Parts: sequence; C-alpha cells; structure tokens
Amino acid sequence: MGNEIKTVKILGFAGSLRKGSFNKALLRLASELVPEGAQLDIFDLEGIPPFNQDLEATPPEKVKEFKAKIRAADAILVATPEYNYSVPGVLKNAIDWASRPYGDNALEGKPVALMGASIGMLGTARAQYHLRQTFVFLNMFPLNRPEVMLPFVDKKVGEDGRITDETAKKLVKALLQELVAWTKKLQG
Repeated sequence: MGNEIKTVKILGFAGSLRKGSFNKALLRLASELVPEGAQLDIFDLEGIPPFNQDLEATPPEKVKEFKAKIRAADAILVATPEYNYSVPGVLKNAIDWASRPYGDNALEGKPVALMGASIGMLGTARAQYHLRQTFVFLNMFPLNRPEVMLPFVDKKVGEDGRITDETAKKLVKALLQELVAWTKKLQG
C-alpha cells in the first residue's frame, strides 16, 4: 500500500481575463511541461462575479465549480500579471470567493506555486509578494523556489501567442517539478 504511485493533481489559473493574456500563455506552457506523475487542469476565472458577502453562503455556480476544483486538487499553480504594483482584482476576487465564508476556505492547506509574466522589467515580483502575504492568512504552503518572473514577455512570444523563451521553459519545468515534490513532501 505504501508503494502506490499517486498522480499529483494541480489546478492552475491565471489572474487575467484577456484572451491574449501572457499569463494564460504561461499556463499553456506549463500544461506542455507537466512532469510524469502529475496532471494540470486549467480553470478560467471568466464569469466569477465580484465578491458579495451577502451571497457567500449561496455562491454562484461558477464559484461553486471553482471551489470544487480547488478541493479536488492536490496543489495550486497561479499565473499572475501585476497591476499597479499588486495583484489583479480578478485574481484577488477569485481568491476571496474561494476562501469564504469564514470556515469554508477551499484553499486551506494547499501547496501553491506562483509564476508571472509581464511586459515590464520586474516580471510580477510585487504581485507575487502580495499573493504570498495573502497565502499566509489562507494557511497555504507556497513554494519558495524557483521564482518564475518572466520580464519583457512581449519579446518572448511567437505570433501564435506561445512563449518561445528557452529560459522560461526551463524555469516553468523546474517549478512544476518542485511543486510536485513539495506536494508529496507535505502529504507525507
């Protein structure tokens, strides 16, 4: 029984709704680099309404679906843009829904890896730091390394919207491998 090989189920989502999102491209890249013994399911945050505490006990269907997918996952992978030195509202909103009402936090105890792509020089460093602060309150277990902050991403994608940068590919692959190892370690 102790030698069973269990597939690590990772749920990935991007903090962007834009069709041509660079962070959705980063998730697409991750889906091509998933290590053996793991699977990545990507969830689109499109359709999650603004959080309303009056509705948290009876959330919309899209929120129920999101929370169910989080609960079914062994680990979380977040691809975040950075807006105004912080986390995009779309992503923060989804996290708020997933963690509410109090006592019904679907994210509780989940291992989580962060990555981000930006047209700027810092590659989402500030947004990722703010997410780490949020994860402390949510009692999540963020992976520390490798850090995947892809700067100047607009110069690193092909006409088809796919990320072409070899360094990015290596970092995303390493991130996924470490997330799987971290998840297994936490599961004991």
